[in-house]
Amino acid sequence: MADQDKNSIAFVSTEVIPESPPPARETGVVKWMRENLFSSVSNGVLTVLALLLIYGALSSTLPWIMNGLWTTSSLAECREILAGKSGACFSVLTERWHQLIYGFKYPSEEYWRPNLTLLLMLVAIAPVLFFDLPRKLLIFTGLFPFIAFWLIWGGTILAPLVALVGFVAAGAFFQRFGRSSFAVGFFGAIVIALVVWSIGGSLIPDGASDNAMLPAVPSRDLGGFMLNMMLGLTCVSLSVPLGIALALGRQSNMPLIKGICVVFIEFVRGVPLITLLFVASVMLSYFFPPDATVDLFLRVVIMITLFSSAYIAEVVRGGLAALPKGQYEAADSLGLDYPQAMRLIILPQALKISIPGIVNVAVGLFKDTTLVSVISMFDLVGMIRGPVLASTEWNGVYWELFGFAALLFFVVCYGISQYSQWLERKLHKGH
Repeated sequence: MADQDKNSIAFVSTEVIPESPPPARETGVVKWMRENLFSSVSNGVLTVLALLLIYGALSSTLPWIMNGLWTTSSLAECREILAGKSGACFSVLTERWHQLIYGFKYPSEEYWRPNLTLLLMLVAIAPVLFFDLPRKLLIFTGLFPFIAFWLIWGGTILAPLVALVGFVAAGAFFQRFGRSSFAVGFFGAIVIALVVWSIGGSLIPDGASDNAMLPAVPSRDLGGFMLNMMLGLTCVSLSVPLGIALALGRQSNMPLIKGICVVFIEFVRGVPLITLLFVASVMLSYFFPPDATVDLFLRVVIMITLFSSAYIAEVVRGGLAALPKGQYEAADSLGLDYPQAMRLIILPQALKISIPGIVNVAVGLFKDTTLVSVISMFDLVGMIRGPVLASTEWNGVYWELFGFAALLFFVVCYGISQYSQWLERKLHKGH
């Protein structure tokens, strides 16, 4: 009897049973493909069709790229070496890269100046893009536009100094009047800055500069992808604050300010950018004093900035409208005046909501800088359509040149898009 009781006691294992490997379909690449590519019959069919499309594209383009030539001196020599085979003539890039990047008239011995400007730009925008960096770096960020102005154009340093004085005066005006009326202070500051900046732009010399200064480079000698970068960075930097001011002005209780903002936004959004560029090239100089010689680059910057600021204003207005009314009431209950409420409570939330729309406008604006080629400014596309393809050595090369241009624009625009997604995750405080 005792033996039966002893045998009926359950045995508890004293060792851990070894783990069994998961099934093959529940791990690794097989699991990923099953969940993402073949999760259903329709997804499986679409995956197969997409793979066939990719195979068809690569089967025709990869041999063309792999057989490409980089050391020939003309398209005729490329065709002679290829002897009817499929292959790209990348030699146009190795021979004309300096024209595609800097333009065909920028002095080759001065290429270090735009290169140095690019490096300084990366340093200047770092504290703006990554706000964990020390705030003292913003001092250099504020000085960078004037340093870049002098490095690119050269000549006398008086022009950037005059522009710097103008922006300091604009900041002082905003500090004086912005507390009582944010819209009046902001718009007054913008007007002062633009007027003084135009005066500084008119000081850009067209001839050789003093030996004590950098050699002067007129705006008509700027070109290539450098011109696209300059227009994109300058216009985006100026249009964002102006667009915010327009959005706030459109929601203002002052009828005059609101009416001006509404008319401006609706008018600019209803006019194509290419029309405004023709206005900048032909008519805008008539709005300045008769003796003023306003540089074409500055006129184009003004028009593109006004164009993009109207779209950014609508994006920001959507962000402001998305905020619940309780946020405005909370600011009033804390005793904050209008500038404090906008700066501390309303705008931070509205701008976070507006990040995708602002980035969309910025990417579109950067790509639209290629339209300046229609007013005889030789940007990257203008260089390809003009001096490069007009030469007898490379007349007939299209895919290589426009593919190179597409690659440059893709890298910049993709970087902007990835940064915006990172910024959205950084500012997401709901977790």
